[in-house]
Formats: sequence, C-alpha cells, structure tokens
Amino acid sequence: LNLDSFQSQVFSRFNNLSSINPDELLSISWMVKLLDAFNGCLDDFRLILSDHKDLLLKPAADKYATEYFDRAIKAMDILNAARDAVETIRTWEKHMEIIVSALDTERTRTIGEGQFRRARKALMDLALMMVHDKDSNGSIFQNRNRSFGLKSHDSSSSSSNNNGHHHHRGGSSGSSGGVGGGHSRSLSWSVSNSWSASKQLASIASALVAPRPNDVAATEGFAVLVFSMSSILLFVLWVVVAAFPCQDSSSSSDHHRGGLVQFSIPRQFSWSAAVSSLHGRIVEEWKQRRKGGRSSTTSGGGLLREIGRMERCVMVMSDAVDGVHRFPIPEEEVRGHVDELSSICEGCRDGLDPLERKLRETFRKVVSCRAEGVELLRK
Repeated sequence: LNLDSFQSQVFSRFNNLSSINPDELLSISWMVKLLDAFNGCLDDFRLILSDHKDLLLKPAADKYATEYFDRAIKAMDILNAARDAVETIRTWEKHMEIIVSALDTERTRTIGEGQFRRARKALMDLALMMVHDKDSNGSIFQNRNRSFGLKSHDSSSSSSNNNGHHHHRGGSSGSSGGVGGGHSRSLSWSVSNSWSASKQLASIASALVAPRPNDVAATEGFAVLVFSMSSILLFVLWVVVAAFPCQDSSSSSDHHRGGLVQFSIPRQFSWSAAVSSLHGRIVEEWKQRRKGGRSSTTSGGGLLREIGRMERCVMVMSDAVDGVHRFPIPEEEVRGHVDELSSICEGCRDGLDPLERKLRETFRKVVSCRAEGVELLRK
C-alpha cells in the first residue's frame, strides 16, 4: 500500500492552513478552509479503500477499519452540535442588526431617547443570551430535532448496514450503530441533555495510538492510513468544538477549550509539524482570550474570531450605554460602535451560509464513507 501520495496531500493541505495571517486563524473563512481540507483527505481515504478492498479482508485491517467507522459515528454528533452553534450565532447576529438599525444616524445626526432605548434593550437581550449560551453551552437548541437533510439515496447503499443496532435519539456516544437509510436521519438528530462535546472528543481519541511495526506489516500499511485519517478527524473535530459554542453538559469550557484531548503524532508523519503548530496556536489563543477576561463574562461562546469580536463589542457598548444620561446623543459618540457592529453583521451574513453548507457537506461525506466502508467489510 503506497501511502506517499496520501501523506503528501495531507501535508500540503494542513501546511496551507497553518501558513496564514494570525488574524485569519479561527475565522469563519478559515473554518471553511479547514473543513474543505478535511473533506479532501476523506475523499482520498475513500478512494484508497475502494482501490484496496482486499486489504479489508485481513483480520488486522478489519479491526482498524471498524475502529475508524465507530469514530465516524461520534463525529456526526459533533458536526450536528456545530450546526446548532451556527444557528446560535445567527440569533446573536440578528440582535446586533436590531442595535445597528436603532442607532442608525443616516437620516438624523443625533440619537433620540426612543432609539437609544430600543438599542439598549437589544444589547441587554444579546448580552443575556450570550451568557446563557455560555452557561448551557448551546443547550437552547439541544431539543430541536434538526437534520442535515439527508436524502434516502445518500445512504441507500447502506440500508442493510445497521447490523441490527437502532441508533436512538440522544447522541451516539459509544455506539457502533449503523447508518442505514432508515436510520441516517436519527443520526443527525440533536443530542440529548447529557451529551458532552469534550467527552465525545475523548471517546474518539481513546486508544488512538500510532500502529506498531508488526501491525503495519500485518496490514500492509493499512494501519498507518487509518491512524492518519483518525488523527486528522480528531484534530478537525477538536478545532470545531473549540471554535463554536458546542454543548458540554458535564465539563467546564476550560476543559474542551484548553486541550483536554492530547495529540501525539509521530514526527515521521510529514504533516505532524503543521498540525502540532495549529494545535499550539489555538491553545495559545484560548489562553490569551481567557487572560483578557472572557472567562468571567461570555467565555465558552467559542474561539471563533467573529464571536470574539461580538463579545468585545457587547462589553464596550454595555459600558458606553451605562454612561448615557442626556439626549439626544451626538452621532460621533456612537458611530465607531455602530460601524464595528455593522462590520460584524456583514461578516456573519456573508460567512455563515457557506460555513453551514460546508458542515453539511462534511457530515454527508462522513456518513457516505462509513456506509461504503461497512459495506466492504460485510462482503
């Protein structure tokens, strides 16, 4: 099994992701690129599986493949949590638009008391929502029966691959249920109150160690391929959980933001340096924001760059409105804040739809890859 091309592609993709301006890291546009890189790796992985079906017949290779496909089920839950998080951010952005509209000075050069009160109410509502979502880690969406809109033909070939397991609502932690056509929708349901993003990551990371030389030989290199794809999957999901306000019912945001999952990628993998660099930079970003005081207010909302801008703007504007006692308010006193809010809203409007589409695409690719792999194992 020649893995050089696969490893080279992984290196190229993640090296490009790490060679960016610091201000771009963890932005919406960068997250789209991250998911795009993962999707490319997954496509290459699927192609290798398809071209080397005979390897899956080996008992040792079967074990590695099964472990990866179990991790894929857990990945679906995290991708769903990220989808709900996008909806949370959209709700925040709508409140910011209300503030911008209330403080519009295009027609008048001053802000009247009525405009100010509307803006202040929207600002206070937004601040309360962001604090609530920090405390509940997105739980306001956890009871929604949300689907990525899988069509029956997306997984029709896997309708017999559920192996008798019925994947129930409430997440897939520890489950090895299938993704057959009759159950693919249940796999995309929002998770239960007890579901935890950090625990899900820890479950994916469990027993993920570099294969020993004898395992590499016994599987003709297949063990290396699966370890590589599993490590890439784990890293991308860790970034997703760090970036978005994902539900984490049983652990503090410190845990899943600060590196609960340990990455141990041997140096002989050409892409290990790029992934390790990104991991270190993201952990440092978490530490810097925590030092900046976010942990006492809205920290836990995610490390996404746009969320950070929202939080800072809300804090500054909250302080500003507390100091207003006279009306009308001159335009120059609010113009800077309104311009910043408008910029954030524009970034969210332009970026959230492509991000959601990319999350949807990633989810479907994970489902399809697992369905195809399980089908190969059954033959």
